Amino acid sequence: MINFKKQIAISIAEAIKLNNNQNQELKLNKQQIENYIEIPKDETNGDYAFPCFRLAKELKKAPQAIANEIRENIKIEEQIIEKVEVVGGYLNFYINNQLLIKETIKEIQEKEYYGASKIGEGKNIVLDYSSPNIAKDFHIGHLRTTVIGAALYNIYKYLGYHTIGINHLGDYGTQFAKLIEGYKRWGKEYNLEEKPIEELTKIYVRINDAIKEDESILEACRENFRLLESGDKYCKELWEKFRDLSMKEFQKIYDLLGVKFDAVIGESFYSDKVANIEKLLEEAGVLEDSEGAKIVDLSDKGLGVCIIRKANGSSIYAARDLAAIKYRAETYDFDKCLYVVAYEQALHFKQIFEVAKYLQIPEKCVKGLEHVQYGMVRLSSGKMSTRGGNVVKIEDLLKESIQRVEKIIEEKNPNIENKKEEAKKIGIGAVIFNNLANTIIKDQIFDWDNVLNFQGETGPYIQYTYVRTQSVLEKAGKIPNAEQINTELLTDKLSSSVLKLIYNFNDILVQVTEKNDPSILSRYLIDLAKSFSVFYNENKIICEDENVQAARLYLTFAVGKVLKLGAKLLGIEMPNKM
Repeated sequence: MINFKKQIAISIAEAIKLNNNQNQELKLNKQQIENYIEIPKDETNGDYAFPCFRLAKELKKAPQAIANEIRENIKIEEQIIEKVEVVGGYLNFYINNQLLIKETIKEIQEKEYYGASKIGEGKNIVLDYSSPNIAKDFHIGHLRTTVIGAALYNIYKYLGYHTIGINHLGDYGTQFAKLIEGYKRWGKEYNLEEKPIEELTKIYVRINDAIKEDESILEACRENFRLLESGDKYCKELWEKFRDLSMKEFQKIYDLLGVKFDAVIGESFYSDKVANIEKLLEEAGVLEDSEGAKIVDLSDKGLGVCIIRKANGSSIYAARDLAAIKYRAETYDFDKCLYVVAYEQALHFKQIFEVAKYLQIPEKCVKGLEHVQYGMVRLSSGKMSTRGGNVVKIEDLLKESIQRVEKIIEEKNPNIENKKEEAKKIGIGAVIFNNLANTIIKDQIFDWDNVLNFQGETGPYIQYTYVRTQSVLEKAGKIPNAEQINTELLTDKLSSSVLKLIYNFNDILVQVTEKNDPSILSRYLIDLAKSFSVFYNENKIICEDENVQAARLYLTFAVGKVLKLGAKLLGIEMPNKM
C-alpha cells in the first residue's frame, strides 16, 4: 500500500533543500518531517498537513513564508496528490481520492491482519504492567495499568516488535512485615482459605490501626522484614503462603480480562541481586553514606536523593528496581523498557533511570527506559486506600458490569443465543474501554454510572456498530470480491470519509507506540464507528443496483474488520449479537 505520508515527507524535504539558497544543513531529516505531518481534524483542510512552525527558527523565516516557498518548489505526482494549499503556517495536502480508495480496498482484501507491519522487527520491548501487591485487593487502581499495559503489548507486537510482558508483583517490603506481625497477633481469628485477600486486607487495616495507637509495633514490623530478608523460616513460610493465595485470586481477574504475561517476577526475585547493585554504584563512586543509609545524591540534577539501603540495613524498592533494570537489560537486551505506572511515581522513575547509567548496561537500554504515566483513579469521596479499606474491587466491578448487561439483554433482546457469553464480552469490554477512552495521563473519578453507561462514546457503541456491519453482511449473504468493486462508486463524501479512516489504521497504531497512549486507538475506533453510522443512515446498502450494493457491502465489511481488529488490540472481544 502506498505510504502517502512518506511520499509527502520526501517531497517536502526535497523542496526545502532546493529552496535553501544558503546551503545550510538542516537538522530536520525526512523521518522527522514524516513524524510532524498531521491528519487535520477538519477534512476541508486536506488529508495531511505539515506545520512549518518547526522550521521557522532554523530557516529564520515566518512559517507562512516557508509554507509558500515549499509550495512553489515542491514536485508532486498528480496521480498521488491532487493539490497542495497553504493555510497560515500549514501546507495542506489533498490525496487523489480514488487512488486512496483503491489502495485501501486492495489491502483489506489481501491482508488478514490489516494494519500490521514489521517496523519493529529486530527490536525488543519489555513492558512492566499490572504489578498488584500480594495480600491486597486487586482494585480499580490496578485495572488501569493492567489494561493500558496489555493494549500496548498487543499493539507493539502487531507492529512487529518482540514484546515481553512482565508482571512485577509487589511481593516484598514493609507491608508484608506488617502482615506477618498482624498474623502473629490475630491469625487464628481469620480464615485465609475461604476469602484470602479479603481476610488479609482486614489484617492489614487492623495492624495499621494498631500502629497508629502504638508506634512501637512498627519497630516489630521492621524487625519482621529484616528476618524475612535474612531467610527466617517462619517469616518466609508465611510470606510464601500469602503470595500463593494472592496469585490464585489475581489469576481469576486476569482470566476475565484475557490478560497474559510472559513472566511473573516479583520484587523478591531481585532481593539477592541488590548487593551487586551497591557494588557497581560504589565502584562508580556515586554511593554515599548518609546517617547510616546508602544513597546516591542526585541533587545536582534536581532529583534529590535516591535511597539504596535504609539505615537499619533493609533494602528499599528503588534498589530492587535497579536490580530489575540490570536483569532485564542482560536477559532481554531491550530497546525499550516501559513502566506502566501512575504519575505519582514520576520522581522515583526519574531517579532510578538516572542511577541506571552506572549499572554497566548497554547505552541503548539506558536510553530505552520510559515511564508510561497514567492518571490516578479516585472515588468521588477521595483517594482510595487499602489501609483505609475504601477500595472498589475489580472482580466486583467486572461481575456487576456483566450482570447489568445481562439485565439489559433480558429486557431488549431475550432471544439472543449464548446470552451469558455475549454479556461477558460487552460487560468486560465496557470496563476496559472506559479505562482507555481518554488520554491516559488524566485522572479519573470513579463512578459506577459512567463506567456502565452504554450510550455515547463507549465500548458497547463500538461493539454495536460492529454487530450492525455483520448483520448487513449476513442479510446480503456474501462479501463481494475486492477486484469486482467499482471504486468510483465510493468517492462520495460519506464513503470516502469512512475509507480514509480505514486507510489511516496503521498510522494510528504507530502513533500509539510513539506516545505510548492506547487512547489514540480508542478515539479512532469511536470516529470510525461514528463515520460508518452516518454512512449507514444516509445510504441504502442492500439495493437494486448490484454495483452500488457490492461497493457499499465491501465498505461495510472493511469497517467491521477494522473495528474487530482494533478492539482486539485493546483487549476487547466482539459479540456476535446485541
